[in-house]
Amino acid sequence: MEILSENKEEEIHVLMVALSSQGHINPMLRLGKRLVNKGLHVTLATTEFTRRRMLKSSTINPTASSISISGVQVRFFSDGQNLDYDGKVNVDSYMENLANFGAISLSNLIKEHFPNPEMSVELPGLPLLRAEDLPSYFLPSNPFGSLPKLLSDMFQNMKKYKWVLGNSFFGLERDAIESMADLCPISPIGPLVPPSLLGEDEDHDSGTVEMWKRDDTCIEWLNKEAPSSVIYVSFGSISVLSAKQMECIAKALKNSSRPFIWAVKQPSLPEPDGAGQLPLGFLEETKDQGLVVSWSPQTKVLAHPAIACFITHCGWNSMLETIAAGVPVIAYPQWTDQPTNAKLIADIFRNGLRLRANQDGIVSNEEVEKCIREIMDGPKSVELKSNARELRVAAREAVAGAGSSDKNIQLFVDEIIRSCGSIVKGSCNDTS
Repeated sequence: MEILSENKEEEIHVLMVALSSQGHINPMLRLGKRLVNKGLHVTLATTEFTRRRMLKSSTINPTASSISISGVQVRFFSDGQNLDYDGKVNVDSYMENLANFGAISLSNLIKEHFPNPEMSVELPGLPLLRAEDLPSYFLPSNPFGSLPKLLSDMFQNMKKYKWVLGNSFFGLERDAIESMADLCPISPIGPLVPPSLLGEDEDHDSGTVEMWKRDDTCIEWLNKEAPSSVIYVSFGSISVLSAKQMECIAKALKNSSRPFIWAVKQPSLPEPDGAGQLPLGFLEETKDQGLVVSWSPQTKVLAHPAIACFITHCGWNSMLETIAAGVPVIAYPQWTDQPTNAKLIADIFRNGLRLRANQDGIVSNEEVEKCIREIMDGPKSVELKSNARELRVAAREAVAGAGSSDKNIQLFVDEIIRSCGSIVKGSCNDTS
C-alpha cells in the first residue's frame, strides 16, 4: 500500500495493489472502504486477469479502465499475458512474468493517474539523488529482475572480502570513498584507462580486447580540424536510440554548424521502427561538416587536440576516459548506472552538462543545440573546461608513482606477497 500525497489532507490518495486473487482483493477492498469513510481517496490496482474474471460474474463495462466499488476506484494493469493464458498451469512462470512486466505496467499506471510527489534519496558522500538520478535497476520500471538480485547478493557478501578494488581515484570521489570506510572500505586503483590518456607510452596497453573493428580514418580526418573545434558523439555498444531521437540529435549536429564525429553502431538486426538509423539524407547534407563511423578508436579520438566536447551515454568506462583526456561532457544517460554518473558530471565533477528529455521522453534538438552552445563558448564554458583540465591532472597524479591509486595497488601486491610467503612450503593462503 502506497500513500500518494501533496501534504494536503483533501488530496491524500492511497493506492493499494493486490494480486489477482479474490482472497487478496476482498480484504483490501474492505480496508479501502474504511479509509474512504475516514475521508481519504482510495484506489485499488490489480491485474487484467481480475477484470476478465469479474466480466464472467458481473455486468461491468468490459472497456472501462476502472470501476468504483463502494467509493474505492478499482484500476487494472497488464500482467503481460495473453487473454487466454491460464496462470494456474504454470504458477512459477506467471509470477516471474508478473514481477517483470507487471512492475512496468503498474509504474506506468501510477505515472498516468497519480503524479507522485518529487522523491529523493540522500546517501553519505553523494549528492541528493532524485528518481531520474538513480540507477535504472533500482526503479520499478526495471525489466531485468536479475540485476537487483545480483547486486544485492554481491553487497551482502562484501564484508567477507579482504580487498575491494574500485576503478576510480581518490581525487575524483573522495567523499563517496570516505563515506564507505566503516561499511565497506574501498581501495580506488584507477582510472584503468589506456596509458596514452595518462601521458604514458601507448605500447604499454598491449593485450587488450577489441570486440568491434575500429575505423581509424577518423584520426586522419581529425588531423585536418582546428584545435578544440570538434564534437564527438557516441552512445556505446548497447543502447539503440529511437528513430525520433536519432533525428533530433542529427538535426542538432547539423544546426550547430560545427564539425563532428558520430560513432553510430548499426543494430545487429534491423529495427522495424527505424531505431538506431540515421535520418534519410543526413550523410549527404553533412558530408562537408562531419564524419559518421560505425566504430571509433575512442581513446585516440578523445586524446586528439581537435576534440572540444563529448556527447556520451555516461558509461563508467567512457566517463573515466573523457576525464583522463580532460574533455568536457554533454551527458545523455540511458540505463543502469548512467543516470547517476550524469548527476556526478553535472553537479559534483562539474565537467559537463546533462541533457533533459521533454514530456515525451525525447531530448529535443533545441536542447542538444543549447548544450553544445553552452559547453563550446557559453557563460559556463570556461568553468567546465577548467574543471575538465583539473580532473585530467588529478587522474594522472593518481596513477603516477606514489600517487593514491599506485599506493593502493602496491599495498594490494604487498598483501599478496605476505599471504603467499609460505608458497615454498606448498601452500598459499587465500586473499579473496
